[in-house]
Amino acid sequence: MPKFAANLSMMFTEIDFLDRFDAAAKAGFKGVEYLFPYDFDKNALAEKLSANGLTQVLHNLPAGDWAAGERGIGCLPDRVGEFQDGVGRAIDYATTLGCRQINCLAGKAPEGVATEKARETLVGNLKFAAEKLGEAGIKLLLEAINTRDIPGFFVSGTEQALAILDDVGSDNIAYQYDIYHMQRMEGELANTIKAHLPRIAHLQLADNPGRHEPGTGEINYGFLFGFLDDIGYTGWIGCEYVPAGATEDGLGWFAPYK
Repeated sequence: MPKFAANLSMMFTEIDFLDRFDAAAKAGFKGVEYLFPYDFDKNALAEKLSANGLTQVLHNLPAGDWAAGERGIGCLPDRVGEFQDGVGRAIDYATTLGCRQINCLAGKAPEGVATEKARETLVGNLKFAAEKLGEAGIKLLLEAINTRDIPGFFVSGTEQALAILDDVGSDNIAYQYDIYHMQRMEGELANTIKAHLPRIAHLQLADNPGRHEPGTGEINYGFLFGFLDDIGYTGWIGCEYVPAGATEDGLGWFAPYK
């Protein structure tokens, strides 16, 4: 049976962030993920996890100025020092939170920089992060994101992401497959996941269109969850969706999996 993590950056947003841990546990989730922990005291977050019996499944590396529209700095040649400092900060938080996976957001393709230079920068940064995270017992992930929601995002497809992982050449990096993003970019969800299952360490979901909860759009999640069981996927599935209404009102899809 799939195991699901509530994404607290997108779910239960009607309440204060630290209260979302309680709400996720009350709703039946055993794990949580969210974009970034860095605005909060790491010990306060750890206390919330412990009090609710929750696993911290995932968070991202620092990704630049999010409020200003930055969506990662991994491919930016002039931000390598900042990226490396962010790896150290992420390890500090993840160690306290017991988080064993950290995702890298590659960022938007930088203006005025050749694609090959941006790719070279990303590969170098990932090599650095994979090594440092590995020393701390943490797996590095790389995610592809659709370019309709984030125009210009540098990594936008499965084959591209896997080719980058090949060039990194580390056994401590894996692919984070986001079902919603890849439905928008590629389709062919089930066969793609099956073909690359050994390289996928984490899944995320939302339905399309709208990026709402399963059952609100075109993706046959009932089939897909059964398919994931059949092919032996044992990782977490992060629920990175925007509830169509109040979060709790849209959790009917989750009832069979508590």
